[in-house]
Amino acid sequence: MNNELQTMNKVRRGFTLIELMVTSVIAVIIILAVGIALAGNIRGWQTTYDRVYSDVVTDSYAARRAFDATIRKACRYRVSIGDSGKELTVYFFADDSSTYPDRYAWFHVAVADGRLLREEGSVDAAGNKTGVVLSTMTVASNVKPGGCVFKWHGDRAIQMILTLVNNEQGQKSTIVTSAVLHNPG
Repeated sequence: MNNELQTMNKVRRGFTLIELMVTSVIAVIIILAVGIALAGNIRGWQTTYDRVYSDVVTDSYAARRAFDATIRKACRYRVSIGDSGKELTVYFFADDSSTYPDRYAWFHVAVADGRLLREEGSVDAAGNKTGVVLSTMTVASNVKPGGCVFKWHGDRAIQMILTLVNNEQGQKSTIVTSAVLHNPG
């Protein structure tokens, strides 16, 4: 009898149908689990990418940089913040050879389309705007109505609180930035 068992074990070289079916079911379950995990990761990555590179985020970054660059070169004693804090005018030197602050920058929100604008123009020796606008640039779009406020932060810094919204993407971003006025002017 022992010889018969040894002979049967030697003859059997494949898998049974039940073993193949169990292995196939386990393989399908593993492949489905990996596929579902990959699909979830791709969806999550796409959502994060859309949030990071959305208009609201890029406009927030650009607005902060433009505000900081302008305020850092502005004169400390030539700053005008509107009564409601909705607009800001600063005066600065166009270059090192200027003997008086000969440029102004005016930040304000265009009511019609919700853009934060920076207008730059020339100033005469008496400190009055000449009426010559040198450039106007859009600093940020999608500004929430009433979502841009300028105010003093200490005695030498200006603060901007800016709220941007994009209703199509359902995104909202509020940035608070301060910059120090360096030039005595």
